[in-house]
Amino acid sequence: MGRVLALDYGSKRTGIAITDELQMIASGLTTVATSELMDFLKKYFTSEKVELVLVGEPKQKDGTHSNIEEDIQKFLKKFYEVFPDLEVKRIDERYTSKMAFQAMIDSGLKKKQRQNKALIDEISATIILQEYLYNK
Repeated sequence: MGRVLALDYGSKRTGIAITDELQMIASGLTTVATSELMDFLKKYFTSEKVELVLVGEPKQKDGTHSNIEEDIQKFLKKFYEVFPDLEVKRIDERYTSKMAFQAMIDSGLKKKQRQNKALIDEISATIILQEYLYNK
């Protein structure tokens, strides 16, 4: 069984989370500059067996797509060209950034640590992945 990888795609940074091989536990992996995302994924997929990639689907409160969706569609087009055999699912990511920030507060991180946007992106990807695992 391969792992499930989740992406919280952003214009500057993309948070990445991964499951264990049994697809039971979601863990934050890293945050990479979005401009380096494809190179990171190429390297990662050669060293780890990933069978599914989840990509956050950012929506407004009313259900319409947010502005970043156009960039995500461009990324997905390239992703499908480079990794045609890898399954991709979209997951609603509304409120994950707020949930990530609250998780940082609840875990006792100091204010300076909570300002780390890369950490928020990584935690957001983990929340997306946990949501998928919970509902699968």
